[in-house]
Amino acid sequence: MTALLTARDVCQRLREAALGVRLFNLCPSPGDAGLMAVDIDGWRLLLEVEGGRLHHCEHCHSPEDGDWYFNARYGTDPVNLLSTWELAQIEKWLVEQQTQGRLAEG
Repeated sequence: MTALLTARDVCQRLREAALGVRLFNLCPSPGDAGLMAVDIDGWRLLLEVEGGRLHHCEHCHSPEDGDWYFNARYGTDPVNLLSTWELAQIEKWLVEQQTQGRLAEG
């Protein structure tokens, strides 16, 4: 039986990206405004970002462990488990990626 992917697993992947231990890459985003798709060493995350602030993780797909989906009513959001510094590092990276994307388009 395969173990289920948990919010703590997703948080750990975000934490490792914030620390620079794992590669963090921007992926082509879905058409939804405010959502950014990222890849962290093979794990695909869909993050809600608005005004440079990371609000929460909508979805995570791990090739080995399957999928995790945000449940606002019953679930823990992996973003809430990050330290203030880790969250700031991820937000800084996301803003840099958004800025670079706009420069490349223009």
